[in-house]
Amino acid sequence: MAQPASDISQSAREAIAEALNQAVAETAVTTMLAQNFHWNVKGMSFGPLHDLFQTIYEDHFAAQDDLAERIRALDCHAEGRLAVMLDKSKVAEQDGHQAATDMIRILEQAQVQLASTLSGVEHVASDNGDTLTEDLAIERGRVHEKFAWMLRAHLQD
Repeated sequence: MAQPASDISQSAREAIAEALNQAVAETAVTTMLAQNFHWNVKGMSFGPLHDLFQTIYEDHFAAQDDLAERIRALDCHAEGRLAVMLDKSKVAEQDGHQAATDMIRILEQAQVQLASTLSGVEHVASDNGDTLTEDLAIERGRVHEKFAWMLRAHLQD
């Protein structure tokens, strides 16, 4: 049975929130990365990449909210400042001047990073008895691994 957030110690909730805030930061940066590439992709693969990049940024925009709301359910602060997110994120901004194949590689690496970060969230949540956050992290990790696979498939012959 899932333990309610109110039954988790304050120090555990803060540790979980810190891990979740890392995931929010990287998700926010990756959202804008995908949207930037959506706006700026060109070449023979424009149509399918334009659509895939849109699918990714729309998914990630909603995910930011799910992750941040879980932080709030833990009665902790959800970081919403872009400058802090950019500083905290292991995913870097890009200028959108890359070739389509480079956009794919960069966005694929961002998906792998997000899956890794969410695996870390899952471990912190599990170690602290927070099965609801654990479940959310596992679900989001699967999404990012699927996006990584879909992006890699565009680079294969």
